[in-house]
Amino acid sequence: MYTITKEFHFSASHQLFGLPEDHQCARLHGHNYIVVVELRSETLNQHGFVRDYHDLAGLKRYIDEELDHRHLNDVLGDDCVTAERMAKHFFQWCHAQWPEVTAVRVSETPKTWAEYRP
Repeated sequence: MYTITKEFHFSASHQLFGLPEDHQCARLHGHNYIVVVELRSETLNQHGFVRDYHDLAGLKRYIDEELDHRHLNDVLGDDCVTAERMAKHFFQWCHAQWPEVTAVRVSETPKTWAEYRP
């Protein structure tokens, strides 16, 4: 099995509602997000790729145009925009474009990661 990954970065704000009032994530705050998309295939295409990395530029466009420097609660229409839910959102978006996508990881801080892998 061949596996490739590509990393994307963006900055955005969010707020998690329903948490205790003194929880730091209940306040409006922002992160420098990292999104890692994983693709797998048992075979390579005629160029020796699982998928040409250049093909994944569509995700960069989506991030830049829809998410970067925006308030994610508004963009995604959700009061609970967690890294876990974002990982699933990105997985669904990516898998619709590229069926080889097997997982997406999202980081909000240098020490935390959430992954969606069906």
